[in-house]
Amino acid sequence: MSEEIHELHEHAEHAREHPDLAPITLTMAVLAVLVATVSLLGHRTHTEEILLQNKVTDQWGYYQAKNIRRHTDELFADLTTVVAAKDEEAVAKLGEKYRAEADRYKDEQKELDAKARELEQETGLASRKADRFDLGEVFLEIALVITSITLLSGRRIFWHLGLVLAAGGVVATCSAWLLR
Repeated sequence: MSEEIHELHEHAEHAREHPDLAPITLTMAVLAVLVATVSLLGHRTHTEEILLQNKVTDQWGYYQAKNIRRHTDELFADLTTVVAAKDEEAVAKLGEKYRAEADRYKDEQKELDAKARELEQETGLASRKADRFDLGEVFLEIALVITSITLLSGRRIFWHLGLVLAAGGVVATCSAWLLR
């Protein structure tokens, strides 16, 4: 980033000698700020995506733990029906206790499944937003480079092309906020 600032400073010095290049150097400065801003937005969105993915993984792990407990309780409840015991009534109560517990885990699993799927959708949204920010950043960086060619060549066609690419970068960036 400091190299870009140094380069912009050199271009500003060059523009002092040629006042007709002032709009181009101003455009470059604005593009540099936009690149930095969009880059930061992209990094933060990627971080959000990673954090959400960790929550999804935790949620599915919790779901699996409930699933294991449910199967264990179902197995134990089934065993109480085939094992001979001295106190049949106590064994029946124990079997009912474990069946009720297994049913409770089954209900909890439905909630965990819904929450995990909701988090997966949020993760997908964050991923798509991050991709849009990345695309916007690429367009803006290319626009900055092409605009700087104007200073080297003196041909304003590069400035106009840079402005078009910058507009594409801004549109790509703004489209990230439109995703739902």
